Amino acid sequence: MTSYYNGFPQSDRDETLKMINLDELEERAKKVMPEGAYYYIASGSENEWTWRNNTTAFNHFQIVPRALTNMDNPKLDTEFMGMKLKTPVMISPIACHGIAHKDAEIATQKGAAAAGALFASSTYANKSVEEIAAAAPNAPRFFQLYLSKDWGFNKMVFDAVKKAGYKGIFLTVDALVSGFREANLRTKFAYPVPLDFFTRYQGAKGEGQTVAQMYASSAQKIGPEDVRRIKEMSGLPVFVKGVVCAEDAYLAMGAGADGIYVTNHGGREVDCGPATIDMLPEIAKAVNHRVPIVFDSGVRRGSHVFKALALGADMVGVGRPYLYGLALGGAKGVQSVIEQLNQELLIDMQLTGCKTIEDVKHAKITHINYTADNLKSNTDPTRVKPYPVTAENQLKEDDSDAVTGASQA
Repeated sequence: MTSYYNGFPQSDRDETLKMINLDELEERAKKVMPEGAYYYIASGSENEWTWRNNTTAFNHFQIVPRALTNMDNPKLDTEFMGMKLKTPVMISPIACHGIAHKDAEIATQKGAAAAGALFASSTYANKSVEEIAAAAPNAPRFFQLYLSKDWGFNKMVFDAVKKAGYKGIFLTVDALVSGFREANLRTKFAYPVPLDFFTRYQGAKGEGQTVAQMYASSAQKIGPEDVRRIKEMSGLPVFVKGVVCAEDAYLAMGAGADGIYVTNHGGREVDCGPATIDMLPEIAKAVNHRVPIVFDSGVRRGSHVFKALALGADMVGVGRPYLYGLALGGAKGVQSVIEQLNQELLIDMQLTGCKTIEDVKHAKITHINYTADNLKSNTDPTRVKPYPVTAENQLKEDDSDAVTGASQA
């Protein structure tokens, strides 16, 4: 069914999702989302080269299976910034969840909490930090900050976030202006659902703005001193979000950052930039375990989570897929997305002898320069040819044991 906000259709589904992989959800989401909203989520900047290669580049690294490990029943539990989590998979911050579901970030938080995952909400969230916190009072959560030019606005945000029990701040530094997102321009996308912090600060002026207008209110100049000021004003740990090279990791740590967030904004900002997984090893070497590392961009498989952890990440974020899950299933859909990644990750852990997430961080990863592809499996519905139906290969209707294995005539 569908709800409407000023004529904008919003999903109100609440159901567990069945899937073979996360990529399936992208096409299914079109059936419940308007075109402009869908492409706001799905698209990248310019020619979308970085957006595509964020995922493809995971093929540059290979997981080395291990045998005779005498291990079973691997565990996903991990700890991050003093928070005990059931999975290293994190909900990365994305604006305006109300374009996917009427309950917006409230449903996303509930889904993350049900999966025992860390949730990060955006400055540009539809729901208030108070409503989000009330949805799952004991759940772990961080806040993603778009620093404003107006420090009165920033102070309002800091006070609300800390009072609502958020455990830290992800300071976005890689989106000082909006990337050239052609899909948003073609569909004339503007945020159709109010963004809480802007409406509480600006009233009606906070509604109906374009992506470019929202970015224009943000600071276009951020330096090391801003990190120090945010730490002091908020009283919370601050991670610098948007680091894709060792030099910026050194700068962030020098400014007192409590952690590094490796991301290129999912390919939504600078096109033709490197995939984040390709840059993670040099950043991890520079950080050298002095502060935690969060990683995202392009994560679609449990094997991607495994590789990111083995190459230096402490927490691995997933972005677009959980919004598709939100649109298709609400809170349960978000939970389904996390559990799909967990299921795949557990298989990789078993087949490499990794009992714990800490073991994964020491797993053997090799880098052989294969010609990388990102093709779907040969049984994917978009690639598979119709299976031949012959007299010889069909199941017998009177054979009660024959329940799988052949196409239907």
